[in-house]
Amino acid sequence: MEADYIVVGTGSAGSVLANRLSADPATSVVVLEAGTRDKNKFIHIPAAFAKLFRSEVDWNYSTEPQKQLDGREIYWPRGKMLGGSSSMNAMMWVRGFAADYDEWGALAGEEWDFAHVSKYFAKIEAGPLVISPQRSPRSSTAAWLTAVRECGYDVESPNCDAPEGFCEALVTQRRGARWSTADAYLKPALRRPNLTLQTSATATRVLFDGRRAVGVEFSQLGQRRVVRARREVVLAGGAVNSPQLLMLSGIGDREQLGTHGIGVVADVPEVGRNLMDHLAVPMGFDVPDDTLTGAEKPVELLNYLIRRRGMLTSNVGEGYGFLRSRPELDVPDLELIFAPAPFFDEGIGDPYDRHAVVMGPILVKPRSRGSITLRSADPLDKPIIDPQYLSDDAGEDRAALMSGLQISARIARSPALGGVIGKIARPVGATSLNDETFETAINECSQTLYHPVGTCRMGGDDASVVDPQLRVRGVDGLRVADASVMPAIVRGHTHAPSVLIGERASDFIRRG
Repeated sequence: MEADYIVVGTGSAGSVLANRLSADPATSVVVLEAGTRDKNKFIHIPAAFAKLFRSEVDWNYSTEPQKQLDGREIYWPRGKMLGGSSSMNAMMWVRGFAADYDEWGALAGEEWDFAHVSKYFAKIEAGPLVISPQRSPRSSTAAWLTAVRECGYDVESPNCDAPEGFCEALVTQRRGARWSTADAYLKPALRRPNLTLQTSATATRVLFDGRRAVGVEFSQLGQRRVVRARREVVLAGGAVNSPQLLMLSGIGDREQLGTHGIGVVADVPEVGRNLMDHLAVPMGFDVPDDTLTGAEKPVELLNYLIRRRGMLTSNVGEGYGFLRSRPELDVPDLELIFAPAPFFDEGIGDPYDRHAVVMGPILVKPRSRGSITLRSADPLDKPIIDPQYLSDDAGEDRAALMSGLQISARIARSPALGGVIGKIARPVGATSLNDETFETAINECSQTLYHPVGTCRMGGDDASVVDPQLRVRGVDGLRVADASVMPAIVRGHTHAPSVLIGERASDFIRRG
């Protein structure tokens, strides 16, 4: 096979690239997807996304034991199908703050500041991605929003440039069903004769002629195959897979590559470093009724199939808001989230047989940094994922989460939730909302919010992995365009900025 462009991955950015690059009928594009087509029925039913965890459409990663979290390995689901993680996420469209993108502009050039990227968000939100209000939110979500207002916080519209309050989440759904980037961008483009999709195609190495990327080697159904690129190779595998593929291809820290017997194409020490993620601490509470506990009843399935209404349209994380862990901060560093469901034990524990809700803080501006490194030179070996949660020397990350848990407890005690919130369900055995319980919650209940970024960071400095136009330093004909290039983590959720990165990368490439 041969094409002008090769795109590796069909997730939040990769599907966008496939669509935009193939829009020119004179340009040929081959897209490689390690997973299969998105035929699993649970992909399209919003409330069923946790049923995809540890299935055939999940990369099913786990971190190294986390010292600051009682030595636990944290489960990291990542989508392995058309649409990538946009086909198994909670569908929340949360762009982040204008200040986040101004920070990108300071680190990677003014083309990434909010004044420039806001135009792209306007384009994305006008279609083909469908972003809609929730169809059937639970009344307990409304009660939670009333409670935050009673505690002195504002309730405002979602996706303000500088959020200072709470809201009901907007979701990437079309008529009550998930609307992934595969639905919005990739599938319409597959009708074009100049776009070729290869599924079950795991990229194993970028091929080079000297220092120029000229193709990709991939494994498909047990066979080694090669596709050649006349112009460029674009990696869009995400914050885990893109740095892994760069290192397997000889781009990374010379010393680390040498330990695995990998020849060096370009010595780029920061590949795999600068890993950031949003850590969440969901506390659970028993409630009398009106949660998603009964979402699998036949009446709810009928309601969904016939009307696209009811519990199965829920994205689970129905409400959220931003606030400061300390009043002197210029910009919020915490998000509080509310889910009218017993979403316990990272979504993979035993079913909870009673009504319950989850609420708690998310650390959206962590100071801790981790890494992705190779386990071996075998492309099918899972990499070593070590986010080093709460490892900052000053302990500010843990202190911020403690503050967020204290605020969550105050909301739980508010009059609006007086007849709703019952006994503590998580952490197990906790009986009162005090600092001892909060420390236990951090150690025993914290989990990823599925937002790893930064492992191929872009920047104007020579040490960055990619330049401001997402070209990999030290080689030619190779770019990275996904969440891994974010030079700083956004306070929003990473789906929206990843779609943005796909749009921007397409423009950079088409401009030459």
